Amino acid sequence: MTAAAIPATQDRSRLRRDLARAGRRRRLLAIGLIAPLFLFLLFSFIIPIGDMLRRAVVDSEIAETWPHAAAMLRQWDRRKDPDEAMFAVLGRDIEASAKAHTVATAARRLNYAIDGGRSLVMDTGRALRKLDAEPPSWREALVAANPAWGDKKTWIALAEASGPLTDFYLLTAVDLERDSANRIVHRPAQQSLYIEVLARTVLISVTVTVLCLLLGFPLAYYVASAPPDRAGLLMILVLLPLWTSLLVRTVAWIVLLQDQGIVNQMLMAVGLIDAPLRLIFNRTGVVIAMTHVLLPFMILPIIATMRSIPPTYVRAAISLGAHPAVAFWKVYLPQTLPGVAAGTLLVFIMALGYYVTPTLVGGPKDQMLAYFIAFYTTQSSNWGLAAALGVLLLVATAILYFAYSRLAGLNQVRLG
Repeated sequence: MTAAAIPATQDRSRLRRDLARAGRRRRLLAIGLIAPLFLFLLFSFIIPIGDMLRRAVVDSEIAETWPHAAAMLRQWDRRKDPDEAMFAVLGRDIEASAKAHTVATAARRLNYAIDGGRSLVMDTGRALRKLDAEPPSWREALVAANPAWGDKKTWIALAEASGPLTDFYLLTAVDLERDSANRIVHRPAQQSLYIEVLARTVLISVTVTVLCLLLGFPLAYYVASAPPDRAGLLMILVLLPLWTSLLVRTVAWIVLLQDQGIVNQMLMAVGLIDAPLRLIFNRTGVVIAMTHVLLPFMILPIIATMRSIPPTYVRAAISLGAHPAVAFWKVYLPQTLPGVAAGTLLVFIMALGYYVTPTLVGGPKDQMLAYFIAFYTTQSSNWGLAAALGVLLLVATAILYFAYSRLAGLNQVRLG
């Protein structure tokens, strides 16, 4: 190797090192830019969803409170009746938890599965805590404390709650349960609720979505076709509701729709009705209020799509002899479908999870699935059933999304 070739080789090696160092810096910079968004998604979406899925199938309350009884129940053949040994293990665990003041945890869990489960456990705990020595027969002691311990259904409910995993909450969310033979069957009619609530939630969401589309498409077309100065003012009017609290907008509709509200007074003033219409605390009020709240989310994607359509297309169709209505229908309207699909999907998914507006404006038969999720988390502390209902809503949303994406071609959506 000549003396002149050595510096050239060193220069190439130094250039490769510099390029590799620059590449590492770019990757680190990219990671640094992505990290805040990733952490936000991790803590605000991925972890909560994962925890919800975990709570829907994890059942550890009985196992933590009555560990020996839970281990025994997991090995129990449900075709046989519980024997004296099973009564003894359960009785000792109940007595120990009563003295440790942890029996309320097991009582709350059993109350989810059977009517009066909390009273059953608490009464038994108080009775066993008074014992000075072990009874000759634990079966007789438990049945004396509460006759429900002699019912095999009570033991089956305990076995289902023995953990560590369970399908009890997920089955309850779809109005199913396991019978004494461990078969999945429909719950009694008086205990079946959530499939009807899910159907109601979907029906209200579809109704609101259709109304938003019928009202939003003409308005979006008018804004997109208006001169720039007028379009700016109209856009402010479209966005103005988003600058107001959701709670304030909902309460405003209560004032407007009540019996002596402005809407009823105007209808009576023009002679359309003789007595006030019931427009609040029913399905009508829920649909009206939710349509008003969600309408901007339909209008904005459609406006963005309409503004990207060159006006020369329609003019060219008209110049070639097409009627303006035909040109609109066959040339302009198909190009707005991506925006319509995006707005429709956005409004529908948001409507599925609505809680505040139906709670304040609707009646008892107008509450959506989000109301029951909130009830079980804030009032009854039944996190397992709340998580299962959340999973039900998540699965229903995902199914409807993928079905709609196939029909509407969401992979081609563009918003400008």
